[in-house]
Amino acid sequence: MGETKTVHSPLVTYASMLSLLSLCPPFVILLWYTMVHADGSILQTWDHLRQHGLQGFIEIWPRPTATAWKIIACYGTFEAALQLLLPGKRVEGPISPAGNQPVYKANGMAAYFVTLTTYLGLWWFGIFNPTVVYDHLGEIFSALIFGSFIFCIFLYIKGHVAPSSTDSGSSGNAIIDFYWGMELYPRIGKYFDIKVFTNCRFGMMSWAVLAVTYCIKQYEVNGRIADSMLVNTILMLVYVTKFFWWEAGYWNTMDIAHDRAGFYICWGCLVWVPSIYTSPGMYLVNHPVNLGTQLALFILAAGILCIYINYDCDRQRQEFRRTNGKCLVWGRAPSKIVASYTTTSGETKTSLLLTSGWWGLSRHFHYVPEISAAFFWTVPALFNHFLPYFYVIFLTILLLDRAKRDDDRCRTKYGKYWKSYCQKVPYRVVPGIY
Repeated sequence: MGETKTVHSPLVTYASMLSLLSLCPPFVILLWYTMVHADGSILQTWDHLRQHGLQGFIEIWPRPTATAWKIIACYGTFEAALQLLLPGKRVEGPISPAGNQPVYKANGMAAYFVTLTTYLGLWWFGIFNPTVVYDHLGEIFSALIFGSFIFCIFLYIKGHVAPSSTDSGSSGNAIIDFYWGMELYPRIGKYFDIKVFTNCRFGMMSWAVLAVTYCIKQYEVNGRIADSMLVNTILMLVYVTKFFWWEAGYWNTMDIAHDRAGFYICWGCLVWVPSIYTSPGMYLVNHPVNLGTQLALFILAAGILCIYINYDCDRQRQEFRRTNGKCLVWGRAPSKIVASYTTTSGETKTSLLLTSGWWGLSRHFHYVPEISAAFFWTVPALFNHFLPYFYVIFLTILLLDRAKRDDDRCRTKYGKYWKSYCQKVPYRVVPGIY
């Protein structure tokens, strides 16, 4: 399989690639600057840039410092060590288009527990103060921007020179290869899976670590933690805990099983997740909003319910696949479509498409509680500023695009079966609307 099919049309791909390559890095820095130094006000940042022009922007951009590199190196090495050394159950991923089946060691929950315990322990015993991370945040993001660019170049070269499996190849276009990736399952050695590291152990783990960092920073500055910060931190941590609890399920999703390891996925997980996904908490550090117990508990409960529904959607589909449709969905036998498809090697296989339970409401219903949960951990910031809500808006666009890409892929894969599936489950994401 030398030729890779691009996901969008070449023109759209080029436009989105070049805009992402050129716009995302400065955006990360501007977001950080606005949250930390401009009171969360886009207007204030805009005024600064209007007065000082490009020079002003260059002044804002922090240079990566030795401290920043050291923090990143220690964290990255620690996570890589945990990924390799912690015990875990052997899990097989889905069979790839070229017929390979990756094998993983499911130790995400253990790594998550050890990471947070160590981080809090270092703070508690006065060995390392997490506020250092917050104080050097701009430099860390700056270092990550450059470092992960270099990492993506390494992935590109590795894909050409030493691919880990037959699920790799060039599209014949260097930019597209760099952006969408060369390899589906790049590894270093036999056991170190690069995508598990970038997506789960570096990206998602940093989300939890930074959520805790922001909380501690607010505590150290104000001597107390505002209820808004508590709600935000608890919800983010519940979400990340759910992620690691279900990590082996994540290895079956589009990110791992379909998207190759290129700039799009890797840069996103190494830079975009720690900066953008954590941004509501970053904002709250200097804006300790007091919600009052009643409102705080209401937001917390609503958020936890959304995260639970999101988890239950994934669990329901996983259970359905695991038992080959011989399970109960909402207390009764599931309704399903048996779809057959042909692999690239020409074999005919069958898949079961679930059309009841959560999956009978819409084809990607699990995105609804995911977006709602993000709203509930942002809403403690209230509505004084727009910027904290950037993540919710970004997530909505990302997931709607992903739903469309997934639908397109399934339409090509399943043909007429997909058509009858869409007749049974007509809505793509939001039941009754879209």
